[in-house]
Amino acid sequence: MSDGNNEQLAEGSLISHLLELRSRLVKASIAIAVAFAPCAYFSNTLFTWVAKPLVQQLPKGSTMISTSVVGPFLVPIQLALVAALVLAMPVVLYQIWAFVSPGLYKKEKRFAVPLLVSSIVLFYIGVAFAYFLVFPLAFKFFNTTMPDIGKWAPDMSSVLSFATMVCLAFGAAFEIPIATILLLWTGIVEIETVTKNRGYVLIGIAVVAAVITPPDAISMIMMVVPMYLLYEIGIFAARIMLKDKLAARAAQAKQEQAAN
Repeated sequence: MSDGNNEQLAEGSLISHLLELRSRLVKASIAIAVAFAPCAYFSNTLFTWVAKPLVQQLPKGSTMISTSVVGPFLVPIQLALVAALVLAMPVVLYQIWAFVSPGLYKKEKRFAVPLLVSSIVLFYIGVAFAYFLVFPLAFKFFNTTMPDIGKWAPDMSSVLSFATMVCLAFGAAFEIPIATILLLWTGIVEIETVTKNRGYVLIGIAVVAAVITPPDAISMIMMVVPMYLLYEIGIFAARIMLKDKLAARAAQAKQEQAAN
């Protein structure tokens, strides 16, 4: 029951849920496969575009290398698969939403749809932030720290690993407002907790950034700052979107304290 309405949630057997899950996984896989076809065809062009911020920072006369025999073919194909996953992310997230939505009330569905759309947009903003801002600064930092006795010539597979890790890390980091709202919405944490423990949150963000970013101060700082700002944005948005729910919880907490 929700809000006094005799609303019944959709129920089903374990087999029906498994069949539904299989159907959603198949549809998500098809979307990735459809996106993979053009990405694979233009894989070399795609890799050139992704590596452009690095190439612009390479020392004069230096180029990327491939230490693997199959690297020139395999690395662009791997990038095409990652790009296909990124392009198909809206469909993948929608399939996840379609699978869990029958277990939500109508009011919760109206609230969840904007969160789903926002999560997709924030993910792409995070990837764009990594490519246009983090990549140039990080590659410039790596180039300037190279000892004079050596020559910087990154391997293709290393470039792909770095680009994938950073883009996905920033894409996930930009989901912090959504995660904050969901935690407050479900009641796992209270608004007072997330506001009083900002210092611990900042330390936690710094630790996470140090773990998932490359070992340089530029990448870490450029993740810590937006992550903390997004955390504050999540709190601000939750105060607006969950105003009635938070007020009801506060009133209930006062009543329980008075009763005790």
